[in-house]
Amino acid sequence: MPWPVGLTCKITDPNKITFHPDDLNNFQSPGTYIQNFKAHIYLGKGSYIAPNVGIITANHKIDNLDEHEEGKDVVIGEKCWIGMNSIVLPGVTLGNKTIVAAGSVVTKSFPQGHVVIGGAPARILKQL
Repeated sequence: MPWPVGLTCKITDPNKITFHPDDLNNFQSPGTYIQNFKAHIYLGKGSYIAPNVGIITANHKIDNLDEHEEGKDVVIGEKCWIGMNSIVLPGVTLGNKTIVAAGSVVTKSFPQGHVVIGGAPARILKQL
């Protein structure tokens, strides 16, 4: 890795992730899994990623689990918080100041931001 990464943090392609250098703390959370071998992940400045969070850009193909679907970028805005044990799926965009409740599965985008989302699948719980 070209920057410090915690022992149990996994990043599949450091060249396909964009983040602010002040946010290196996001790569120290235990169990964080950033799967970005098929598309790019953008992390906005001042966002936080809790332990055991998964951010993925490609799912397995349903008819052939040995292969992956085409990748889709994931965009996380500025000042977001991705709660512990949450999963952000391919193609999701989270607007600025989006809070993802712990244990959520984010299957769709919330580009407007300024919301608390949670559940499986995630839905808006509160406007900020």
